[in-house]
Amino acid sequence: MLNALRKQPEDKILALMQAYKSDPRTDKIDLGVGVYKDASGKTPIMRAIKAAEQKLWQEEITKSYVALAGDQEFTTVMSNLVLGNAVAPQNVAAAGTPGGTGAVRLAFELARMANPDLKVFVSDPTWPNHISILRYLDIETQPYRYFDDATCGVDFDGMMADLEAARAGDLVLLHGCCHNPTGANLNLTQWQAVIDLLNRTGAVPMIDIAYQGFGDGLDEDAAATRLVAANCPEVLIAASCSKNFGIYRERTGILMAVAQDAGLRAVAQDNLNSLNRLTYSFPPDHGARLVSMVLKDDALRADWQAELEEVRTGMLALRQQLADELRRLSGSDRFGFLAQHRGMFSRLGVGPDLVERLRADHGIYMIGDSRMNIAGLNAQTVPVLAQAIIEAGA
Repeated sequence: MLNALRKQPEDKILALMQAYKSDPRTDKIDLGVGVYKDASGKTPIMRAIKAAEQKLWQEEITKSYVALAGDQEFTTVMSNLVLGNAVAPQNVAAAGTPGGTGAVRLAFELARMANPDLKVFVSDPTWPNHISILRYLDIETQPYRYFDDATCGVDFDGMMADLEAARAGDLVLLHGCCHNPTGANLNLTQWQAVIDLLNRTGAVPMIDIAYQGFGDGLDEDAAATRLVAANCPEVLIAASCSKNFGIYRERTGILMAVAQDAGLRAVAQDNLNSLNRLTYSFPPDHGARLVSMVLKDDALRADWQAELEEVRTGMLALRQQLADELRRLSGSDRFGFLAQHRGMFSRLGVGPDLVERLRADHGIYMIGDSRMNIAGLNAQTVPVLAQAIIEAGA
């Protein structure tokens, strides 16, 4: 049997990680991996998470299973964090998942159960694993225009024109905030236009929100998701706790199925439970428990939000510093978009040849499509990157 297996396509991000590790240069810069890093290059444990973990260690009395959908306290506090008061709790079915990736996978499975002929519209570009999962599941995908390489902003006219082809039963995958890999986001007026289009065509929105709190603030980053949930008949929402709680290895996520018809909640919840059972029986609980503890304790929540705000404003400062330095070196504002993008990522809008020159000549590693992780920088390396970008011919 095993001799019939074939080597799988190489993951570009994992390959870049290995190339970076193998590079002997001491002044190399890693802008490829999608993990938050502080100024020292480390991914710290957040203070509130550490405090909750110590408390949990003292109080936890069992490691038994929780429930097929995970701990209800977790699904409740996370639904509140993402949705606020946009929809009533009785309109939300939810299940804990192994990370945001597990939530995305579960959402695709749920949509296919509802429509065996499912077609998913996906932004071009998007997080590569979206495409990989859809292909593995043999679900038809349809790209829609999103990023304009000339302006390094959203190609909104192209996006809307492409989404006109969506039909009832189709799924339209949208990034709730901090678009990965481009950093370019829709404004709320554009979001409303997308909602109007989806309601007219009957297509169902699916929102992947993995960076809430990394862009403009917790509530601001959730505003688009809440607008969709309040104004579309149905929406699937996959949320991750990896970034904003810093618990990457705990694999903590949630999938929410929201329907304006509260009568659909029971059947949606039943199917979420069933999918969890068929996939991994019970979702992991440790990270979910920590998130619940932080969000339910006023002091821990305040400290978490304060630290998250430090992370957010720190990345904004790096964006502004890089844009300013490139303006100084180039004598133009053609990189001003870097200060306007949000989240960990930005796409420079340059070709793979220049990306390769940055790697070969300067030890600067980023994805071949010029996606770079802003959190991989610090105040000292920003001028180095800016100089390298100019010298490489950008």
